[in-house]
Amino acid sequence: MKKALITGANKSIGFEAARLLLQQGYYVYLGSRDLSNGQQAVARLHAEGLTQVEPIQLDVADAASVKAARETVGQHTTVLDVLINNAGINGGMPQSALTAEPSQFKKVFDTNFFGVIAVTQAFLDLLRESPEPRIVNVSSAQGSLTLHSDPAHGYKYYDHKAAVYHSSKSALNMYTINLAYELRDTPFKVNAVDPGFVATDFNGHRGTGTVQEAGARVVKYALLDAHGPTGKFVSEEYNPETGEIPW
Repeated sequence: MKKALITGANKSIGFEAARLLLQQGYYVYLGSRDLSNGQQAVARLHAEGLTQVEPIQLDVADAASVKAARETVGQHTTVLDVLINNAGINGGMPQSALTAEPSQFKKVFDTNFFGVIAVTQAFLDLLRESPEPRIVNVSSAQGSLTLHSDPAHGYKYYDHKAAVYHSSKSALNMYTINLAYELRDTPFKVNAVDPGFVATDFNGHRGTGTVQEAGARVVKYALLDAHGPTGKFVSEEYNPETGEIPW
């Protein structure tokens, strides 16, 4: 049985990704910053008949928590097939590049960027034991430097006033490129996936998409076969035909 770890999986997109992988026959380690929330999420999945899942206390911004999570998972398996770095925060809106405090940038980066690095590096040894390891970094179209800087798009993403959040996702995208490059001669597939503008707690349910659509977009890249792409930035909401979005 293949095994997956999903961070921030107690609700919304992460929870839906867990449900979909369970339906595909995976065993899922459901990461949750608050263990009780993770336990409640697992109970919901059990009620649906999806039982190959267990909660893992995992605060990606806490080094001790990441280490403990690695030890816990390592007590149950020597192989991890999928890592979905889903946990993220928006940092509160609006965010101005002129006035946002460095501490605000640091808080968001601790989760959205440094947390991804910490978790990826902590679990890399287990992923290397898989014949087809997959890493999915949940990103955002708002991390696209091209779209932000192109007058042809009317600088439309600036309307969100999210300079902190945007920056964290741009950094995550660059990390994804570097990670994919360094793992290019291995079976790894590493991609950044934008789940779309989805109605969740993350955006006050202002999104126009559903968690079901978003979860499917993320899981699609967790299930890539040996011929699938790596080192890509994809947004099926932005580009329904090929999925690719400019960096």
